[in-house]
Amino acid sequence: MRKSLSKTRSGLIAALDIGTTKMCCFIARADDEGHLRVAGIGHHSSDGVRAGAIVDVEAAEMSILTAVQAAEQMAGETIREVIVNLSAGQPESKTLNYEVSIAGHEVGDADVRKVLSHGRAQSESNERELIHCLPVGYTIDGSRNIRDPRGMYGDRLGVNMHAITAASGAIRTLTTCIQRCHLDVSALVMSPYAAALSALVEDEMNLGATVIDMGGGTTSIAVFYDGKLVHADSVPIGGAHVTSDIARGLSTPLAHAERMKTLYGSAIPSPSDEREIIDVPLVGEEDRAQANHVPRSILVSIIQPRLEETFEHIRSRLEASGIDKIAGRRVVLTGGASQLQGVQELAAGVLDKQVRRGRPLRISGLAEATGGPAFATCAGLLTYAVSKHVDAPMGSLAPRLRDGEEPAGLFGRFGVWLRENF
Repeated sequence: MRKSLSKTRSGLIAALDIGTTKMCCFIARADDEGHLRVAGIGHHSSDGVRAGAIVDVEAAEMSILTAVQAAEQMAGETIREVIVNLSAGQPESKTLNYEVSIAGHEVGDADVRKVLSHGRAQSESNERELIHCLPVGYTIDGSRNIRDPRGMYGDRLGVNMHAITAASGAIRTLTTCIQRCHLDVSALVMSPYAAALSALVEDEMNLGATVIDMGGGTTSIAVFYDGKLVHADSVPIGGAHVTSDIARGLSTPLAHAERMKTLYGSAIPSPSDEREIIDVPLVGEEDRAQANHVPRSILVSIIQPRLEETFEHIRSRLEASGIDKIAGRRVVLTGGASQLQGVQELAAGVLDKQVRRGRPLRISGLAEATGGPAFATCAGLLTYAVSKHVDAPMGSLAPRLRDGEEPAGLFGRFGVWLRENF
C-alpha cells in the first residue's frame, strides 16, 4: 500500500494535508541538491473529517479531489502519488531498546541495518500500525549517546528507537479514501513531525524545542532534541472547538462564530474590550435588526478558557511523559488556530516557556497567503521527502543506497541478505 519515497521523472513531489477544517495540496519540484520550489497549490474546506479522522469517505473524497485538482491545474502536471499527514488514530509514542551481538568486529552498514530492522520488528503489532521508527542513539558495550557507530569496535551493538504507532483502522480508512481519488500514498507522516521539519531552525532541533501544531480538530505536539524527534502526542482539542464554544455561548450560527473569532477574537483581554461592541446575528433570525450587541470582552471570555485548557493539557502530557526537561524552554506554534491574536502570550504564560509563531522555512515559491503557520504541515511533508530524517531501516545510514531506496532486483536483495548474515 505504501511505497518507499521517490520522485517522479520530472522531479515532482506532492503533499496532501488532510485537516479537520481544510484540505491542502502542494506540488513542488526538487532539484538535485534537494531545494524545493512549489509549482502548484490547492486548498479547499474540509468535509467528512472530524478530529483529523475521516468519518464520511465520500465527502472527504470530494474535498481531496477538489484540492488536488486545483494544485494540478496550477502546476500544469498530473500527480500519481502523495505524501500524507496523519493526526488521527490515537498516536502513541514510545522508546524501544534493542541489542545485537557483533562479536568484537568493526561495526559496518550491515550491522546497523540489522539492529534497526530487529528494533522495528519489535515495535509492530496487529492492532496498531507503525508510522515512524526513528533511531535516537546507539550504544556499544554500554557506551551511550553514539550518533554513528560505524567504524567502531565492540561485542554488542544497541539502538534506542523512537516508535510512533496509530490505530490500523483509521489508517486503512485514510489510505482507502485517497486511493479512491486514484492516488497512491507514498508515505504517512505525523502532522507535528511534518510541521517541525518545516518550522524549526537547526539550533532549535539540536538544543531542544517543542512544536505545537494547533489544527481545527486536534492540537498535536512534537519534541525535538539533538536533531531528532524524541516524542510526539496529541490532544483532541482544536480551533473548531473554540468556534463551537462561541456559537453556543452567543447563540449565533457557526459561520458567524468563525468570522467573529477571526476578526475580533483574542486569547488575552485588553482594557478596550468593554468599549468595543460586536454585532452578533442570532440563530434562526433573518432580520439583522434582531442581532444581539455584546462587548468584545464577552467574546474573549469565551475564547480564553478553551485555549488555556488546551495548553494545560499539553503541559500535563509533557510532564507525564518525562520529556518536559529535554524539550527545553523553546516552543514554536504552527497551525491555523495559532494565528489567533494573543495565543503566543497565553501559551508563554501557561507553559512557562519562550514561544514564537512558526512558518514554512525550507521551501520557496509560497505566496504570503500560503506561507503562514496554517500551511506549515503541508510544506513540512515536502521537506520530509527530501530531508535526511528518514525512518529506520530505510537505508539513511547506508551510503550504498539513497534515502528510502530499496535494493533493485532479486540479486540486489540477495546481496543485502548475504552482507547481513555472513
